Amino acid sequence: MATALMTEIADAPAVRLTSLAHGGGCGCKLAPSVLQQLLADQVEVNPFRHLLVGTETGDDAAVWQLDEDTCVIATTDFFMPMVDDPYDFGRIAATNAISDVYAMGGRPIMALAILGMPLDKISTDMVRRILQGGKAVCATAGIPVAGGHSIDSPEPIYGLAVVGTCRPKDVRRNSGAKPGDALILTKALGVGIYSAAIKKEALSESGYAELIASTTLLNRIGSELAQDPNVHAITDVTGFGLLGHALEMARGSGCALVIRESDVPLFSEAASLACDGYVTGASRRNWASYGEAVMLPPDMLEWRRHLLTDPQTSGGLLIACERVGATALVEKIIADGYPSARLVGHVELGLSSITVQ
Repeated sequence: MATALMTEIADAPAVRLTSLAHGGGCGCKLAPSVLQQLLADQVEVNPFRHLLVGTETGDDAAVWQLDEDTCVIATTDFFMPMVDDPYDFGRIAATNAISDVYAMGGRPIMALAILGMPLDKISTDMVRRILQGGKAVCATAGIPVAGGHSIDSPEPIYGLAVVGTCRPKDVRRNSGAKPGDALILTKALGVGIYSAAIKKEALSESGYAELIASTTLLNRIGSELAQDPNVHAITDVTGFGLLGHALEMARGSGCALVIRESDVPLFSEAASLACDGYVTGASRRNWASYGEAVMLPPDMLEWRRHLLTDPQTSGGLLIACERVGATALVEKIIADGYPSARLVGHVELGLSSITVQ
């Protein structure tokens, strides 16, 4: 990465990173309805036969087949801080970016850093800590940060462009779910709710530790699951919330998904904080974008709905797999280091929609 930005950043007193951003984490993503408008005039027919996955299904990354044995997976993800600790911000952003490769069934091979910093508001040391956090996660994933690009920006931004590889038969789209499949979620929900509480200094120390443990846990289990022929579809749950990413799976697969609310894993303080009003604007934008395709129980309170539309940053994987053996697969995922993994629903024949039970 060019060093010019680092030498130009003026030493400044420590500030809360979240105070410099109008939003944080994957809650910064454009609403699904806005993305649909932006991509509405894109040509759907793919003239590149080696492009196995592009923009047609809103998948997690692009996939290009090099030869009969190798595919290249490419993705980028960056956002503004959702926590105040710069090292933790770097770790979360890097974990989140690498997740897209795992969600496609691949293994990352290298990353490039994306950095934008307000030169007059943040110290050199804080920026170094952000970069160190990202590099530490990449080291855990076994990949280098091989370069990058930096700019002067009005709000702090950090993320990665990540390249990975996989075998063609191991590519897992979000559009492969089949009627009768079981649905598995590998991480608990509540990241956006916790980040809203952080903004108002209302999150407990134990809650913060829970947040960091989840958002810095690499979704590397995805590359292993992709080698299982009984696993039909995978996507990671990020800024559109569980319902939004489940709906993308339903639409891509031409099926209806059923989510059992009582089985969805939650952070320990997520329900109480949501009930007290600690929700993000992104959660409301999410519901406004796709709520017409979701059937909720008639007695569902708004704060409970916010748990399902809550924007996740570095969230878990949503997996569609054969119903037979699904319980054993959950037990394996838990044993591999994802203690919150749960069976959360199933796939049915029907119009592309979500039903919450």
